[in-house]
Amino acid sequence: MNEWMGESKKNQVKQQFARNAQKYVTSPKHAKGEDLDWLVSNSEADSNMKVLDIATGGGHVANALAPLVQHVTAYDLTPEMLSAAERFIGGNGHTNVNYIKGDAEKLPFEDEAFDRVTCRIAAHHFTDVPAFTAEALRVVKPGGKLLLIDNASPEQDHLDQFYNEIEKLRDPSHVRAWKKSEWIHLIESTGFRIEMSVCFPKPFPFKDWCERAGLPLAEREALANKLLQSPEEIRDFFSIYSDEQGELAGFSGESVYIQAIRPK
Repeated sequence: MNEWMGESKKNQVKQQFARNAQKYVTSPKHAKGEDLDWLVSNSEADSNMKVLDIATGGGHVANALAPLVQHVTAYDLTPEMLSAAERFIGGNGHTNVNYIKGDAEKLPFEDEAFDRVTCRIAAHHFTDVPAFTAEALRVVKPGGKLLLIDNASPEQDHLDQFYNEIEKLRDPSHVRAWKKSEWIHLIESTGFRIEMSVCFPKPFPFKDWCERAGLPLAEREALANKLLQSPEEIRDFFSIYSDEQGELAGFSGESVYIQAIRPK
């Protein structure tokens, strides 16, 4: 993606999340989940750690780690998301979090500034994922770790294409969900060493999924028809299902947790 297209996409991301910021704070899919619990329990968080949460969104990772570490920097491209995260985290009584606006691909922090770098359910909006991973490596201390969670696309190309297509139809600011194999190759090629990779099933209740993105009714109906009329192989793979009235109720995907260490 060239620089002009990248900036255009980032503006689209900011507009999308500015309109829907509070929905991501209250979204059960973002506020809770086995993946979030897994990240926290495997973070080895202690009271001396400094954490950078990239694309903090509603602030759920920052909120969960704040009582366990010395300091958290909540970092996001969209001012409205940062404001919503600050209200949420501050409302929970955490005072060791600061909020900084900026680009995940151009971090305004010194080398080796953090013990942990986290990023949850956000990288599919990044226009330059290799730049993000390179910056994460730069700002984490030797022996420090990257804890990444994102929606993962299937390994088969035609299923990967279908999944990313429906994500873009639901939210035009979506760039691409990566395959698990692509993430592992990139992270290790960047200079990290993979410690752990864990997959989590991710159900998508259709109505909530569309409402969180603010998808208009006409587009929602067209997307539902695309899912319901997809080939049987695709319907089976994504567990696309209907309610008693024959309306699309939802489908299933997966997310991946990848834990990687910067060698000393």
